[in-house]
Amino acid sequence: MTSTESGRAAAGPRRSTRARVAACTALALAAGMLLAAPAAQADETPVQDRTAVRPKAAAPLPTFELPRPAGHGASVAEDGALPAKPRSDVDGDGQSDMLSQNVAGRVLVDPVNGEPYEYGFEDGANASPGVFYKDVFSAAGLRADSTVVFTLTQTGRLSAYTNYGTYGQVFWSGQGWQIYNKVFSPGDLNGDGVGDVLARTFAGELYLYPGTTSDIRPLASRVLVGSGWAQYDQLVGMNDVDHDGIADLFTRNTAGELYFYSGTGETTRPFAARVKAGTGWNMFNTLFSLDDVNNDGSADLFARTYSGDLYDYSSTGTGSFLPRVKYGSNWNPAFQFANAGNIPAWGKDELFGLDGNGSLFYYWDLNNGRFVPRVKIGDTGAWKGARLVHVSSLDDNGYSELLEVYNGTLYNLSHKSDETQVIGSGWGVYNTLVGPGDLSSDGKGDLIARDGSGVLYLYRGNGNGTGFAAKQRIGSGWGQFNALLGAGDISGDGRADLVARAKDGKLYLYEGTGAAAAPFKAKRLIGSGWGAYTKLAAPGDMTGDGRADIVARTSGGTLYRYDSDGKGNFKPKASIGTGWNTYSGLY
Repeated sequence: MTSTESGRAAAGPRRSTRARVAACTALALAAGMLLAAPAAQADETPVQDRTAVRPKAAAPLPTFELPRPAGHGASVAEDGALPAKPRSDVDGDGQSDMLSQNVAGRVLVDPVNGEPYEYGFEDGANASPGVFYKDVFSAAGLRADSTVVFTLTQTGRLSAYTNYGTYGQVFWSGQGWQIYNKVFSPGDLNGDGVGDVLARTFAGELYLYPGTTSDIRPLASRVLVGSGWAQYDQLVGMNDVDHDGIADLFTRNTAGELYFYSGTGETTRPFAARVKAGTGWNMFNTLFSLDDVNNDGSADLFARTYSGDLYDYSSTGTGSFLPRVKYGSNWNPAFQFANAGNIPAWGKDELFGLDGNGSLFYYWDLNNGRFVPRVKIGDTGAWKGARLVHVSSLDDNGYSELLEVYNGTLYNLSHKSDETQVIGSGWGVYNTLVGPGDLSSDGKGDLIARDGSGVLYLYRGNGNGTGFAAKQRIGSGWGQFNALLGAGDISGDGRADLVARAKDGKLYLYEGTGAAAAPFKAKRLIGSGWGAYTKLAAPGDMTGDGRADIVARTSGGTLYRYDSDGKGNFKPKASIGTGWNTYSGLY
């Protein structure tokens, strides 16, 4: 095919495709593309320009309206203990505020008094333009009379910010935190009045980092406090619910059982034996806490359903809760709440569809298992014949990458610089490319490539979306599969996994190990009959629970969603629409 026939140049620089359409508020979605096509010079080969810029916010920030009813429950003074300081008092009025991050990467603050606003970060020498934080949480006591806000990047940089109400200024950063699948502050665990940090490894070991008031080193050396914590898919630090001034913890497993761990005040043994606090909690995709919303001296547990309803569970002071109170609906656009208990998903939450006319459409998921109305990317027919690959984020902005192989050269069409990146040549030997996420535990997105003889290679990303390290052969015999896909964690441990469909319709899971030399465990059969589907795709986490989901299309055009159950299997399929057979490709 010549460049004239395809409308695409055989060589030379590509233009950018900024493909992600992000919700800029929790109540309104902005959608629209800015398209540009400069005329070619008379002596040039025509080059198809595919530029799509993410839109600006189209609506004001929402008001979450957190009512502060009169106090109830046990008195904080009954045992003489002072109440714990709120971890997220951003505006300095002594009461807890809500922090969240939306899918556009903006951190929002909802104060007790006043309108919500966007919170800014000044990173100084650590600045990285367009960073989308994997997680955000807050702590009290590290700075005099000021909340400290922490951010965690995918590449493992944990930063602490002095809070100035509307923004934070970094005063400390540390690398290497990608070895944990969850990092958070439950409050003060050792009784010194300073908030501490807990970090869980992928294997389930839990470490305590005691907080300090030092500008140079706000977290002391870690202390191993236990193992076996991988059994929980949610860890929610509660600051204090039993009125002793010591932080407590609630945990949830995939069966929906909730457990209460009372804080002891001891560094090496920070929690007493667990007490079962309830069942049925797997109806929620996210659990998080706010400190004493209703002035009863106890932290409150908040829970969001898969449909976006938000509930507040006020503590009784004994590790149980009063009847829940609904705090509104439409909370699904919140990507991550500060002090949330889930393992945050990162790197992909969208789908592309290429129709038979060569038009490309984009779908962003809404954390409730469904997509927003599609948005067209570029001109009609502009993508005809394109060999596209949609992978998890290869840089630090958290947005997935749309790649294209053309004449053997691999291009990144959605690099954060807004300029198409030429990654390299020689990629035409591969019949399959997959980007499930970080496979080598360095916090950087990687790529899997399969050649015509069925040999599989790992390409470790450089963290900038511009290139990869030298390929590593990781196996053979992969020609038995007619589909390879993945975009995040399916098994529930936070590592990126791979799904493979054999030619006989059986579906297998390859769990990620985090080791580049052998990035996958042995395959495990997780289903059969998948040959009935004409297309499979991995859009990432569609349901807001931090786990990767997949979609499958029938020959009749019905699209089904299969949600991960957090144990390496999929829940029963759910239909999310018909008419999807208009697409020749789903990515």
